[in-house]
Amino acid sequence: MSGAGPDSAAVATRPDTPYLVDQFGRTATDLRVSLTDRCNLRCTYCMPAEGLDWMPEDTTLGDAELLRLLRIAVERLGITDIRLTGGEPLLRKGLAELIEEMASFQPRPRISLTTNAIGLANRADRLADAGLNRVNVSLDTLRPERFIEIARRDRLRHVLDGLRAARSAGLNPVKINAVLLRGINDDEAVPMLRFAVEHGYHLRFIEQMPLDAQHGWDRTNMITAEEILASLRTGFELTPSETSRGAAPAERWLVDGGPAEVGVIASVTRPFCAACDRSRLTADGQLRNCLFSQAETDLRTPLRAGASDAEIAEHWQATMWVKAAGHGINSTEFEQPVRPMSAIGG
Repeated sequence: MSGAGPDSAAVATRPDTPYLVDQFGRTATDLRVSLTDRCNLRCTYCMPAEGLDWMPEDTTLGDAELLRLLRIAVERLGITDIRLTGGEPLLRKGLAELIEEMASFQPRPRISLTTNAIGLANRADRLADAGLNRVNVSLDTLRPERFIEIARRDRLRHVLDGLRAARSAGLNPVKINAVLLRGINDDEAVPMLRFAVEHGYHLRFIEQMPLDAQHGWDRTNMITAEEILASLRTGFELTPSETSRGAAPAERWLVDGGPAEVGVIASVTRPFCAACDRSRLTADGQLRNCLFSQAETDLRTPLRAGASDAEIAEHWQATMWVKAAGHGINSTEFEQPVRPMSAIGG
């Protein structure tokens, strides 16, 4: 599926609809957009200490190219939510101006940002004014020494400052994404939830997924959803939320009767592929219909070759039509994507 897109025979039965439907009854309305593969942390479960070879600048989408693809997605293909990711999206120059343009699309999409929050303290108000609706902040520990161990950088105070600034700027709900690592921070489930409840943040624990650049993921070392919930129940009473989950990746529980909630995203042990509504665009203009896909459709080349909006839309529609039923992590035939999470986008 790399290059021009899926074989025409594979999409011959696609219904005549502009929306991003697939053969299993799903419609993609949520677009995850990687703005850069660069990052200012070196988290152990994501990349090696020395970092990675970043994408050459001339291969990444320029502002005008990116905005054109996003406008096609929103105005032609039914995308209602744009999640800006990386790498670290705050490293993208002109981020506020990009968000202003996205907020001008008709219909206006909801715009969110997944970030490590380093530098957010000084930019949260500007991003909110530009049209950003909310943020998800990646934070795996509240202990400075552990933050250094996991992220290989002494930046915890900057992340906490960013969280406070996001809440002050009205980027609510402010969500925290946390990954528990066996033998490193797996004793922090209760302290992290207590911190989130006290400060009004929405905490989501995520099972560690096979998306590291080193390809060192080991299922036996992964903290499962059941283990996470068991840890949380040592400090809190959890009851299932009655709010419809829809296509959201997190299963949610009320904390001590509510209104506070905690979520667990169990991509490995409790896959939610049947309700997936996501499409993904990498910083170098490659379209992925699944986070774990082994194939990509190149939108950058036709874009730069003068393809019309309709032609680009057709590539996108065809790619989503052949989306697999599931990611296949639990299959013996599963192979980890060649690209790491930092290049695919969160």
